[in-house]
Amino acid sequence: QVQLVESGGGLVQAGGSLRLSCAASGRTFRNYAMGWFRQAPGKEREFVAAITWSLGNTYYADSVKGRFTISRDNAKNTMYLQMNSLKPEDTAVYYCGAASIWVATAAYEYAYWGQGTPVTVSS
Repeated sequence: QVQLVESGGGLVQAGGSLRLSCAASGRTFRNYAMGWFRQAPGKEREFVAAITWSLGNTYYADSVKGRFTISRDNAKNTMYLQMNSLKPEDTAVYYCGAASIWVATAAYEYAYWGQGTPVTVSS
C-alpha cells in the first residue's frame, strides 16, 4: 500500500503561482511512477503531468506545458508540481497518484490516489 497526501492548493489570481506537494508513505516511493491529475466540476479527471520512478523523465499535458513543472525528491518521498502563469481554466481539484510501472499518463494505470487539493484561479 502507498498512502498519498496532497497539499499546497488554494486561491490565486490569474498569472500567479502555486506549488503543490504530494507526500508518500508506505511502500518504497522510488519504485513508483508518479503523476498529477485534475478534475474540474462536471468534468472527467484529466492528466496533467507524470514523472518516471527513476531518471526523472517528465511528461506534460499540452495545456500546461511550459507553465507547470513536475519533480520528485525520492529521499523525502515527496513529489511536487510547480504551477506558474496560472489561468482560470486551471481551476480544479488536483490529485496525485502512484503507479507501479515506468511511467503512466492514464488514470486507469494508477493504483493509488491522494484525497486531492483544490486550486482556484480567479480572473
